[in-house]
Amino acid sequence: MKQRYPLPVFYTVALTLSLIVPMLFAPRAQGEILAMLNYEAKPEQRIQKEGLAIIDVDPNSPNFGKMLMDIPLPPGLVAHHLYYNQDHSKIYITALEKSILHVLDMTQFPYRMKTVEIPQCKVLEDMAFSKDKQTWYLTCMGSSNVIVGNASTDKPIKSIKTSPSDSAFIRYPHGIALHDDLDRLLVTSTVRHSDLGDPGETITAIEASSGKVLSTHKVSMKPSPSGAAPVEVHFLPGAEPPLAYITNMYEGNLWTAVWDSDKKVFDFQQVADFAPHGRGVPLALEFNRKGNRFFVTTAQPGHLNIFDISDPQAPELLKAIPTAPGAHHIVLSSDERYVFVQNSFLNLPEMSDGSITVVDLEKGESIAQIDTLKNQGFNPNCIVLLPEWASGGHSY
Repeated sequence: MKQRYPLPVFYTVALTLSLIVPMLFAPRAQGEILAMLNYEAKPEQRIQKEGLAIIDVDPNSPNFGKMLMDIPLPPGLVAHHLYYNQDHSKIYITALEKSILHVLDMTQFPYRMKTVEIPQCKVLEDMAFSKDKQTWYLTCMGSSNVIVGNASTDKPIKSIKTSPSDSAFIRYPHGIALHDDLDRLLVTSTVRHSDLGDPGETITAIEASSGKVLSTHKVSMKPSPSGAAPVEVHFLPGAEPPLAYITNMYEGNLWTAVWDSDKKVFDFQQVADFAPHGRGVPLALEFNRKGNRFFVTTAQPGHLNIFDISDPQAPELLKAIPTAPGAHHIVLSSDERYVFVQNSFLNLPEMSDGSITVVDLEKGESIAQIDTLKNQGFNPNCIVLLPEWASGGHSY
């Protein structure tokens, strides 16, 4: 069988060493925040390329916006998300077009990258990691299953899958959230990957330890099929009762899943609606460390929405800050002064600007835009900060 591209166990990168070696091994420079973004060439580019870029995103740095490192990725991968494990020693790179998980060792320089083939998983999307650092979970939107993996070896252990006739089912799973203390996974039912059609409208609860699929719940108040397309789900750390937020991509609203300790189930409720304000396609979620602020991106036309969640079950919108078309993944600086917004969503028309917006939370406004990748004909697909600068939040 002809191999479509090489799958090396390790990639060795030696680019601009005079900049990179001091960056990684010297004390942190003043005015420097280093982010990693996976990128791909925009569809209209003649030469298609993918890679990982390290860019200084600190607006006060003399190197602001400069690409300090470029790590190539195999063509045709369509690398999608970047996820840290629990101790930030690895970054996992999911892919939409290949059944391959890339794992980047962040403890060595040059960075070492290995590939893990997962043939049972089509369209690798989101990941969740257990607190004991033993297990990871991966959603497979194209094959409608969840892969459980060993977090030490990174080898898949089992696949969680249902039949179409099951009352509790997994279908086009994208978002995933793990609550270790409840032994529960929540998984969204999003869209068919091939054409982003056939949108789901449900969240499925799974017993994490056994992989037993427990129940499926509708997260739309419209008649079925509603076309809601829930896309992301995240638990609010430390919330009591336990609570998760859910973004409905096509319906344009926000839901909560609140744990009922007596019934041992989640109750679902809509808590915000972006559509009346002219903001559509809510995507990524993030919290501050204190747990009283909540950030949601809306990709069309592009905003960072800031909520007060002093009462987690009744979020109050404080401000919607314009970013750029395709506002998607976000990450907070370690001092929580800045939010960095990656503006590109699946190369979709009017939602693939290709820039990074810097939002100053003290000023409550966007203060800068990084066009480093955009100007080269690339779209960034995800953003995280390097371990030294990471805030410890979700970063996805």
